[in-house]
Amino acid sequence: MAATSVAPTSAQVLDLVVRRVERALKERVRYRYVKPLVLHEGESYRIQSPCCSRKVDPSGGLIDIALLAPQEGSLWCLCSRDHTNQTWRPQHQDTSLDALLDILCLDSEHQFWV
Repeated sequence: MAATSVAPTSAQVLDLVVRRVERALKERVRYRYVKPLVLHEGESYRIQSPCCSRKVDPSGGLIDIALLAPQEGSLWCLCSRDHTNQTWRPQHQDTSLDALLDILCLDSEHQFWV
């Protein structure tokens, strides 16, 4: 019997992106001892993590860290959370999701891991 080639479904592609983000987050520089969550919302990916610094949530509960949102023209936008105003703030755009994940994991300007 010959093998058939089956195109991945959109759910399978979404799962691959979630796994890709989760794998990249394991290599982050800050707060390596907590396990962030990657949540799929529409076409975007929201990342939550326990609030280790206690700056945003004194009880250390889950807070939004970043949002990865696809844009027109094969661009991705990496947003940080403005916890005071409860809004997302665009920080970086790139055609490479890996480049944005590197920025998120390094977070040299402390835009995400607060």
